[in-house]
Amino acid sequence: MENSLYDFTVKNNDGSELSLSTLRDKPVLIVNTASKCGFTGQYTGLEELYQEYKEKGFTILAFPCDQFAHQEPGTNAEIAEFCKLNHGVTFPIMSKIEVNGKGADPLYVWLKKQAPGILGGSIKWNFTKFLVGKDGKSVERFASKTEPKELKTSIEGGL
Repeated sequence: MENSLYDFTVKNNDGSELSLSTLRDKPVLIVNTASKCGFTGQYTGLEELYQEYKEKGFTILAFPCDQFAHQEPGTNAEIAEFCKLNHGVTFPIMSKIEVNGKGADPLYVWLKKQAPGILGGSIKWNFTKFLVGKDGKSVERFASKTEPKELKTSIEGGL
């Protein structure tokens, strides 16, 4: 059973594996994303957060997901290109996953248990954000409509 963020391995956009234990002692923002969503513009704000705090160990992991109104239809390569060209994204864009249901990625099953939202064990929409503390265990959840800049106080508190 997974007790912290560091117990998980996920897939990078190119299909290679990333052990989240490599992020030990760093605050991590995990976001389920989509390229054709009303919140897609948040990629720009997320990149601004990443640029502001990455030197202090902060990182962002974006997990594209096509479970909400088919708003992420592209391939992993198309998604990465879209993020870079349209929003200047330099933080890691991971492989597309599911965040709800039987096919939900184990990382998201754990995140939802650590920080249940209004729907309890479900993700309501794209751009739901989870800020995992440096301990790999404390998790704060933010709604889709929460703009990235609104997370600054929480990020700074965890640096």
